[in-house]
Amino acid sequence: MKKVIITCAVTGSVHTPSMSRYLPYKPKDIAEQAIAAAEAGAAILHLHARDPNDGRPTADPEVFLQFLPEIKQATNAIINITTGGSTKMTVDERIAAALRLKPEMASLNMGTMNFSFHPIANKFDWKHDWEKPYVEASEEGIFRNTFKDIRRILLEVGEGCATRFEFECYDVSHLYNLAYFVDAGLIKAPFLIQTVFGIMGGIGADPENVAFMRQTANRLFGRDYHWSVLGAGRSQMSLLTYGAIMGGNVRVGLEDSLFLGRGKLAVSNAEQVLKIRRILEELSYEIATPDEAREMLQLKGSENVAF
Repeated sequence: MKKVIITCAVTGSVHTPSMSRYLPYKPKDIAEQAIAAAEAGAAILHLHARDPNDGRPTADPEVFLQFLPEIKQATNAIINITTGGSTKMTVDERIAAALRLKPEMASLNMGTMNFSFHPIANKFDWKHDWEKPYVEASEEGIFRNTFKDIRRILLEVGEGCATRFEFECYDVSHLYNLAYFVDAGLIKAPFLIQTVFGIMGGIGADPENVAFMRQTANRLFGRDYHWSVLGAGRSQMSLLTYGAIMGGNVRVGLEDSLFLGRGKLAVSNAEQVLKIRRILEELSYEIATPDEAREMLQLKGSENVAF
């Protein structure tokens, strides 16, 4: 059995500060939680930036620079910068940090989709005036990544910065979009596919869907890829366990779920990393170190980033 790569998505752009007091949004808190997640066993840290004043998502490279160097200095973890940002950002804004900072990895959503979380708009007492309108607006939000957008990101961030990608696939069609770019020669093996389950607008969080996405990826890519599973919300730990048994890697983090278990908020990203690590090790799986993950994914190394 190969070793399992644990990715931790530390803060994201969906959850807002009022949803959990444990969600990091100040640079020092993002750094501290990312470092603790790496110490707990996360080989890859998937990172967004937040406005330090009120926690709203930002794509400003200067904000990324307030926490990335500290994380790099304190850990050997692979730093993975979002090119997704949020549905409110332009493609130029979303790729600005990756172009400037040239990370080992970046995320890349493999298609345009409805991406909504508006049903939770009336479930919280909001601390900041931006939060409720932001959540409500997701009902009409479209996450844009056209074929032209994807090609641009592959060329400018991928080839231009020697950055490899976490290809985020929210539905079966995204796997076929990925296959198009593989066939076009713009994506080289080995690559990491992050299959995402449970986002409103994407494929549902059902074990049958996990199996179907895995079967489809196998049919399209054979042995040329590494597979990972992301379960949003309450489906997080169960789907990750199921995916690991099927040969997958896993992603946890407060971007994907604010909870550790039913009705219990996770107090940190590291707490989620430790839980999935414990589950995997109880099932006799070994956890990949950052350097082992680098070798598996053929990354350029942390000495070749620009931060």
